[in-house]
Amino acid sequence: MAPAAQQLIGLIGHPIAHSRSPAMQQAALDALGIAARYELWDTPARKLKARVAALRAPGILGANVTIPYKAAVLPLLDDVTPEARRHACAVNTIVREEAGGQVRLVGHNTDLVAILRLLDEHAAWSASRRMLVLGAGGAAQAALGAALLRDAEPWVAVRHPKRGRAALAALWAREHAEADAPPPLPRAWRERVVDLANAGALEAALAHTGVLVNATPVGLGDPQSSPLPLALLRTLPREALVFDMAYSPPETALVRAARAAGLRAAGGLLMLLYQGAAAFTLWTQREAPLAVMRAALDLSATE
Repeated sequence: MAPAAQQLIGLIGHPIAHSRSPAMQQAALDALGIAARYELWDTPARKLKARVAALRAPGILGANVTIPYKAAVLPLLDDVTPEARRHACAVNTIVREEAGGQVRLVGHNTDLVAILRLLDEHAAWSASRRMLVLGAGGAAQAALGAALLRDAEPWVAVRHPKRGRAALAALWAREHAEADAPPPLPRAWRERVVDLANAGALEAALAHTGVLVNATPVGLGDPQSSPLPLALLRTLPREALVFDMAYSPPETALVRAARAAGLRAAGGLLMLLYQGAAAFTLWTQREAPLAVMRAALDLSATE
């Protein structure tokens, strides 16, 4: 019997050389005997449209999408799941579907799935039902959506408060999209934007925060940098959870400082594992071999 033709899955982003997704996903594919290869598809902005269009070719299972294209790919797809559109307004997984000779590209957000799982496993709301998210990009939108799904208060801390207000306004509008006349953004929501440069305001917000999420690239590839002054972590309630989406290095300065302060903390590798497992199942219709993927990421060294 001739061997099955090899299929392709890739990661779309720029830059992406640091990604650990290929090692994790290839280990999972090999473990289940699936004839597919996971590749890095570094894509400059001018080539994004062509790269997404190429996913329609035979032999493609789909793709992951990372910084800076999680929102930019939305108009390039045939469909986006309600969860991805409403609760994250971003896509990190594209699935190629074919039926009756018609090919469709469907966008999903497994970041949202991963964040919810991580929050639930860590009993995230034992200190407070406020989530303070650092950043306002695609990853931040997924975290803010997760907060609403768990009936928590979404807060944003950014260098440019205008971006933070826009992020919360977009979240509010999506949550009320089915209303004939969506209510205006409440004043209480407008007050949930914190200027990262204002240490006093940041300290006051942290004092009532149950979950602190770093959704910025600060700390990625730099074991010494932090998105906020590390001394402020001691302002958090003792049961607070600090979650850094960055996973390289495996233990960022933010995670190290949180643990040194006696706080619970989680790095981005756990989120990478969970979102990758959910994406794997979408592409292959097979249960992801979580233990194999965890071993490929060497998560034991960070827990």
